Amino acid sequence: MKPEDLLTLARSVVAQAADGEEIEVACSFGTSRNIRVYEGEVESLTTADNSGIGVRVLADGREGFASAGSLDPDVVAEMLSEARDNATFAESDPFVGIARPDGVEPVDIELWHSGVSTTPTKDKVAMAVELERRVRAHDPRISGIRVAGYGDNEGSFALVSTAGIEAASEASSASISVQALAVDGDRTQTGFAYDGARQPQDLDLDQVVERAVSQAVDLIGATKPATASVDLVLDPRMAATVIGLIAGTLTGDRVIKGRSPFVDRVGEQIGAKMLSFVDDATDPASLGADSHDGEGLACRRVPLVLDGVLQGFLHDSYTGRRAGGGSTGSAVRGTRGLPTPGLHALAVAPGQGSLEELISRSELGVLVFSLAGLHSGVNPVSGDFSVGVEGRMIRNGELAEPVGEFTVGSTLQRLMLDISAIGDDLRHLPSGVSTPSIVIADVALSGTSA
Repeated sequence: MKPEDLLTLARSVVAQAADGEEIEVACSFGTSRNIRVYEGEVESLTTADNSGIGVRVLADGREGFASAGSLDPDVVAEMLSEARDNATFAESDPFVGIARPDGVEPVDIELWHSGVSTTPTKDKVAMAVELERRVRAHDPRISGIRVAGYGDNEGSFALVSTAGIEAASEASSASISVQALAVDGDRTQTGFAYDGARQPQDLDLDQVVERAVSQAVDLIGATKPATASVDLVLDPRMAATVIGLIAGTLTGDRVIKGRSPFVDRVGEQIGAKMLSFVDDATDPASLGADSHDGEGLACRRVPLVLDGVLQGFLHDSYTGRRAGGGSTGSAVRGTRGLPTPGLHALAVAPGQGSLEELISRSELGVLVFSLAGLHSGVNPVSGDFSVGVEGRMIRNGELAEPVGEFTVGSTLQRLMLDISAIGDDLRHLPSGVSTPSIVIADVALSGTSA
């Protein structure tokens, strides 16, 4: 189903709005494929169509919502009726309402590429098989592959509202992933790597093979290090994880509820002066790029931190009204849920130096391979940060022994201020985040006592 078909469907629902009633309809249709291989053979190959519709009805400050995983006309009619009924039970809220056009023009971004649909299935299977083969052959210490696979998706989305907003898009994506195993005495070390792109031709097998193998074999013989204060050296993938955690606390819903450590700090220095990051869904190089947000408003470049100074927060139309302003074009949603403010395409400004150069400048540090316990070890309200780490020690500017089974502790606020270097090796990651390598100084490592 193409975007224009979804627009026609959404318009037909919106046209049924009664006097004094606002309606917003979001609908989608997509096809996904997943291939898993094992020992050179296809273990599973699935293709699935998925569709969805979400209907919001607002009247007298009350909001009702209903959703379904079908675009059947009878189901669509039922969703409108159910949303109207749900609105009668909702509490009145003076800030509730659908988005209003704000005059920002959307950028023209190509989100769909033909490679997903034109590449034969046999070639996609061959890619997954080749990925598994190359990981096995890359290093004799690789003892096996837990999983190797390929996946892709093509989908359309449309949103129409009684406020006059109409938005539609069509997007494609493809990905590969592998988890390598390396025997380490009575333990097994694992290395996971993946890549994503708009079409299979743009996937980087070399990078995925190298990362999966190095993560597995470089941790063989890992020991628990001594307690110390160290530099945390984060390559782009790990930097994206840490900066993403911090940026995730800068959403309007968290700020309004007082559940961010950066409430009431706009205009203050909250990070190192070398640190700047924005949410920029208008960047076509990012896999998080989009022309419209989850309420149909044009996406735009939203500065969050510039030269270490907090510039503002991400808002959808509801939190923007609550904050006394407007939306920043930052609503995210699926058709099965209500819009909320969130990140589209986080981008960290690059600095100077390669990852190797950043390592060479560290007297005592850890090159981080993985962070464990992010859900339980990071408190997005207070900012407390205590997570498990695996990686390689850095001693006098050189990579040293592999280490694991230890934690590092700090706060999100302190991590921002203690950034001591940012590299120039900017990477656009499959998550939509774009970032170079980052070094955070003087982080407490909890290991063995002296």
